Amino acid sequence: QVQLVESGGGSVQAGGSLRLSCVASGSTYSNYCMGWFRQAPGKEREGIVVIDSGGRTTYADSVKGRFTISKDNAKNTLYLQMNSLKSEDTAMYYCVASNSYCGLRARFGSWGQGTQVTVSS
Repeated sequence: QVQLVESGGGSVQAGGSLRLSCVASGSTYSNYCMGWFRQAPGKEREGIVVIDSGGRTTYADSVKGRFTISKDNAKNTLYLQMNSLKSEDTAMYYCVASNSYCGLRARFGSWGQGTQVTVSS
């Protein structure tokens, strides 16, 4: 299992940007499928983007064109650059990892503790 610690959340006005980071430890990070999920109050958890070990990405329609996932294997760090933020992006954001199937509906065995993003209009 890989351990994940997120940072970078906060409050921002609509139209603004934030960058989330997720530091991984405990396993061979570069071999894993990594991604970001989010959960807003009263809503189901949503997979928004994943990146596989080869760097291929899959985005949910809700964030496509606004969010960008990237990773630095040398630093064992995953990033989520969020631009043009909207009030509906307000949620707890979780970093996830899996050593099997990589997709937005995959089962991820490793989860971070979450970081809160609040977008005010």
